[in-house]
Amino acid sequence: MSDQVPASVDHRNTAVLTASGQLEILDGLRSFVRSSVLPLHEKHADVLEDPRNRFLPDGRPSPAAVDLIRQVRMESASAGYYTMLTPESVGGGGLGPTMVYDVWEDLHHQFGPKPWLTYHAVAHWAKGPSPALSKADPDYIAPYLPGLLSGEKSMCFAMSEPDAGSDAWQMRTRATPTAGGGWRINGTKQWISNGANADLALVLAVTDPETAAKRRGGVTAFLVPTNQPGFCVDSTIKMWGHLGGNEAILSFDEVEVSPNQIVGELGKGFGVGLDNVATGRIYNSGKAVGLARWGLEHATDYVTTRQAFGGPISRHQGVSFPLTESAMEISAAHALGIQCARRYEQGIATTEEVAMAKAYSTEAGTRALDRVIQVHGAMGFTSELALTEAYQMLRLLLVADGTAEVLRQVVSRGLLDGSLVI
Repeated sequence: MSDQVPASVDHRNTAVLTASGQLEILDGLRSFVRSSVLPLHEKHADVLEDPRNRFLPDGRPSPAAVDLIRQVRMESASAGYYTMLTPESVGGGGLGPTMVYDVWEDLHHQFGPKPWLTYHAVAHWAKGPSPALSKADPDYIAPYLPGLLSGEKSMCFAMSEPDAGSDAWQMRTRATPTAGGGWRINGTKQWISNGANADLALVLAVTDPETAAKRRGGVTAFLVPTNQPGFCVDSTIKMWGHLGGNEAILSFDEVEVSPNQIVGELGKGFGVGLDNVATGRIYNSGKAVGLARWGLEHATDYVTTRQAFGGPISRHQGVSFPLTESAMEISAAHALGIQCARRYEQGIATTEEVAMAKAYSTEAGTRALDRVIQVHGAMGFTSELALTEAYQMLRLLLVADGTAEVLRQVVSRGLLDGSLVI
């Protein structure tokens, strides 16, 4: 992903909650998950936990799995939780970045990686009714909004390409003008989460190659229905040695779009895309802290009860000190992440702060889970404990929405030019 967040981002108009209001929402969401989602996951464990039933031979999620995901989305929407982070301007609850952080941190802390259906109870910034819809043509999105807000339909965010990941300016997908005043999109997108199942795609394409080559703009965001002629799901990428995955390769062959499908302004699509990426970095910061807290709690219980060499293994510094180190790092990551989310909500957080929170939180979380697995010994690798699943989720975050290396470049640049104040 590109490494910059647009300076125009302003979340000051989002709904503001008191601390008690935030806790009330989190408590309600937990209750919904326990009463509605966990029983559903347990009832359909044969589909959700067996990769032979969860994925099709080509790697796509199976229809049964997709139907269960949709069911959770729709039940959560009816309960009032699914769209609480979606902007009010498109029919959502309008809760801002602070709640984005709190919600995803709390869900991962409370439930861990195993009941993964849980994480469809709240609209994801790229897969659900995206915040970017607030910049779309109201008349164009009107027919799509009911399905997206109800959870019946879903989206995807098509920005990354085979040769344009961290450096998105290398994007090759082109939208060329047509005689009728619209554009034709041609190109390939890769690593597109939910790309195989989405009903609507937010697609970034170069509309002014000369300006884009100078890295000053020239990229436009379009909303593209996935059933539009020329839109194709080429394949799904199998991840971590599993039978399938959720990341798709999409191709666009003469896909026609009209002016009212533009999101934001012509040539300023990176502002739309990077606002999404910034939200993703806050989301990933919370997710990393939540999973690490979940793992540390399991480790603490284990080392205080596991007996070896005449007593609990927690009495050995080689066991307790690594966990203590992780506790300190995760506490610091939480403080950094929530501070960043609050400042971003106020419109004063910098690109560098968002990058720093994401880089530190995901690295600290990954280190923590590695130590958690280590203190469990061979038990740490069993599927029963799901620690390796949590580690895989965390390790992925070191790359998603900006690699740790790219984020360091952002922080370093801000530190040297004075835009990052410590």
